[in-house]
Amino acid sequence: MKKIILVICLLISSLNANKLGIHEKLGEMVPLDLKFINEKGQSETLKQLMDGKPTILTLNYYKCSGICTPQLNDLAKMLSRLELAENTDYKVLTVSFAEEESSALAAAKRKNMLASMTRPFVADAWHFVVGENNSSAVLAKNVGFAYEKTISPTGQVEYIHPGVAIVLSPEGKVTRYLNGIDQLPFDVKMALIEASDGKVGPTIAKTLLFCFAYDSANKKYVFLWEKIGAIVMLTIVFGFFIYLIKTGRKEEDHQKDKEHQKEGKNDE
Repeated sequence: MKKIILVICLLISSLNANKLGIHEKLGEMVPLDLKFINEKGQSETLKQLMDGKPTILTLNYYKCSGICTPQLNDLAKMLSRLELAENTDYKVLTVSFAEEESSALAAAKRKNMLASMTRPFVADAWHFVVGENNSSAVLAKNVGFAYEKTISPTGQVEYIHPGVAIVLSPEGKVTRYLNGIDQLPFDVKMALIEASDGKVGPTIAKTLLFCFAYDSANKKYVFLWEKIGAIVMLTIVFGFFIYLIKTGRKEEDHQKDKEHQKEGKNDE
């Protein structure tokens, strides 16, 4: 059953390859003049937020009922163990791509994440921001982060999006993608050291997870079952088509064998 679900997930990912997920843009530059509203309600450019440091960038939304909170929780745990000096060797930036979210939500999420850390952490090293004048969408596009807004029958807004951490050089170059919601301190450390020199690193082979919409009325995740149904139907049709071809060939071979046998008897 697990294998079937895995295959279905891979098929869904391939169907959404041109729409949702990560379209890597390694080596490309992000515009540092993009403006965001920080957790204090102040406007700052991406350049100011990064402060000339290699930066771990995550794109989330603060009301997310899916993988965003687990991703940020794991990031907080990883940063607690990271053998680099925050605010000196690197910065962390979490950007909400949800247009409707406020700096108050950003401040609340930041407070929770910093409180969850297992060692003293320089608060100014990790900023939580919301977009200004569509800056979050522009940034997402520049790093190849594709997401989709959904509205449930009850009117609840959710987003389908991937879980990934993106490393930027001090100049704003995309240098590494770290897929998934759990990262190893060593991998992040090496990615930041390479980013500080502007070196582009390959993406570590890791499953890219997706956050699906949550139906609060029915208290369940919306897993795009209509697409799964379509995939299953296509798979059945395709399998039946292959079956017909193979059956036809066997029948044809069987007919030829009978004809050969008949010709052999006639020769005798």
